[in-house]
Amino acid sequence: MVAFVFSLALSSSSFAQKISRISFAKGAISAIVTGNLNGYRQTKTYRIRVRAGQTLSTEQVGDPHDITIFIQGPKGEDIGDSDASCNNRREVTPTVAGDYTISVVQCRKADAWKGQFKFRVTVK
Repeated sequence: MVAFVFSLALSSSSFAQKISRISFAKGAISAIVTGNLNGYRQTKTYRIRVRAGQTLSTEQVGDPHDITIFIQGPKGEDIGDSDASCNNRREVTPTVAGDYTISVVQCRKADAWKGQFKFRVTVK
């Protein structure tokens, strides 16, 4: 399976949060998303458009740094049961049509870190 690597451009201000669009290479069902975090206060946010009835899943891959992934549905509703744990996997099934928002933060149960994170997004 071919994955399209999507890089996040850092925003110039902590007040201006850039939302990056996730897209797949032609014919692919997944993409690897990378970004950088600099402590507990920073959040990286992504959007992905899905059709109704699909399965949207995320999972952290290949990183030594613990992250937490949050997903909001097209109407802004939180998807899944999130607490302060290191929830680095999520699944939404079946989806409703629209844009889902994926937010990535450092897991607050682990030590703070600076550096890159990586996760896979799959839509089937």
